[in-house]
Amino acid sequence: MKNILKMLVSGTLGMAVFGLLVLGPAGTLDYWQAWVFLAVIVVTSWVSSIYFLRTNPAALERRMITTESRPAQKIVAAGIFVLWAAMVVVSVLDHRLGWSAVPAAVSLVGDVLVAVGLFLVVLVIVQNSHAAVTVRVEEGQQLVSTGLYGMVRHPMYFSNTFLMVGTPLALGSYGGLLFLIPGLIVFALRIRDEEKLLQEELAGYREYMQRVQYRLVPRVW
Repeated sequence: MKNILKMLVSGTLGMAVFGLLVLGPAGTLDYWQAWVFLAVIVVTSWVSSIYFLRTNPAALERRMITTESRPAQKIVAAGIFVLWAAMVVVSVLDHRLGWSAVPAAVSLVGDVLVAVGLFLVVLVIVQNSHAAVTVRVEEGQQLVSTGLYGMVRHPMYFSNTFLMVGTPLALGSYGGLLFLIPGLIVFALRIRDEEKLLQEELAGYREYMQRVQYRLVPRVW
């Protein structure tokens, strides 16, 4: 019960901080793109959290662990956080200052991409309950090689690419897409270091790498 309460409080505070990150730079509450974007994030997050609390609370608890143990991953994780925050702030400022003009229909497409990305994240956790925010291998953890893991070796990062493309568009910005390439580079660095750990500690991972050749995007890399 204590862990559930902790997750609920942490999730609520996290959403509040994220809302300030979006609406603060806007300088106004008259920003429908931001409200729709936040609604997609909040509704999807709460629905998925309730689902996992009922079906697999251990998976949800793993998602609450955010402290990395590997030095390289600490640096990469910090880079991901900075890039994500910068993407949001620049996208909001872009909309506020009119640097680029994004049609309403394109913003709605961005919201759809964000929703798809979040849905895929949930699907990844359903298929692999050990999928966590941090890079680690738990005792007794089994290799998952079917479903999304049969398409790419890192479907969680694949899911996040939808968020990276969709977020600036949803917020009414083309300028925020400038962070897409740096974000993919950081993902690539994280993946390379993560696979070193997985080859050493997760049984069968070397053979899995031979069967599933693509790391992040099918037919690309």
